[in-house]
Amino acid sequence: MSALVIDARGLRREFTVSRRVGRLRWRRDTVAAVDGVDLRVERGELLGYLGPNGAGKSTTLKMLTGVLVPSGGFVEVCGLVPVNHRVRLSRRIGVVFGQRSQLWWDLPLRESFELARHIWRVPPADHAARLARFVRDLDLSFLDTPVRQLSLGQRMRAELTVALLHGPEVLFLDEPTIGLDVVSKQAVRAFLTELRDRGDTTVVLTTHDLADIERLCRRIVVIDHGRVVHDGTLTELHERYGSRRRVVVQLDEPLLAQLALPGVTRESASPDGRLVTFSLDGSATTAGELVATLAASVPLRDISVAEPEIEDVIARLYASGPATPPQPRPPSA
Repeated sequence: MSALVIDARGLRREFTVSRRVGRLRWRRDTVAAVDGVDLRVERGELLGYLGPNGAGKSTTLKMLTGVLVPSGGFVEVCGLVPVNHRVRLSRRIGVVFGQRSQLWWDLPLRESFELARHIWRVPPADHAARLARFVRDLDLSFLDTPVRQLSLGQRMRAELTVALLHGPEVLFLDEPTIGLDVVSKQAVRAFLTELRDRGDTTVVLTTHDLADIERLCRRIVVIDHGRVVHDGTLTELHERYGSRRRVVVQLDEPLLAQLALPGVTRESASPDGRLVTFSLDGSATTAGELVATLAASVPLRDISVAEPEIEDVIARLYASGPATPPQPRPPSA
């Protein structure tokens, strides 16, 4: 069996939009929401798929699940062309999309799960075993509560469960922790971490919560203006876009001399000169070399190293992306 679960090459989706060009005149243009995306995901990966609003994330996921027809390119999921085999593919994937619920609002949660078992024709023994695992791992102690009475965090855990009860090979998650309280976020992240480590389910995660990415994803793909601008690890992202570590030192006496170390910038200092912040761009000098140089010239009282914030790195990535978005083109005559 091939290890490649998602294979997309040159994937493209265009929409026609109307624009006012005068008081009574409108012009129809074609805009590429997804513009030549290449994406290959292997079995068992947990992939973070990032991008600003309007970048093309949700459009990509809708093409991968067969909801939207691609305007061009090639795509297969689990060896199937999504839009041509939607029914067959639906049995092999699970989806948690935004505000679209798979639960029955007025029924107890247990009955929603039972209805899902019949829809997917899951053998009773397999259903019972999976449900018992999810009840334990996601703390589903509210099975007899109607869905409409569940909190947002409880509902999200239930949505994850119903998306996985039929044993899908691929799970698509769109903002699974948005709006959740701290406890619910921790429960969802812990569950997804275990799912990743088991390696039998491929997960594609879109999120604006970068803490999810840091804790869960070993590989991230960043899309901007419909095009992939980064595909690799979080470490590679830091290295590529010049993230800066910060070293904060507390001194016994003011630092009078200027340090001439490559890649080191003195960012700030307290009025008495005893608390100094340096930034390192990672190009030459390490934090250890900086501290050793400081210790040779002035007594040190305390040291702390702050790792770069992923928000800063992502913002720098977007800033270095295409200068202008792909231009709309008029439809062919």
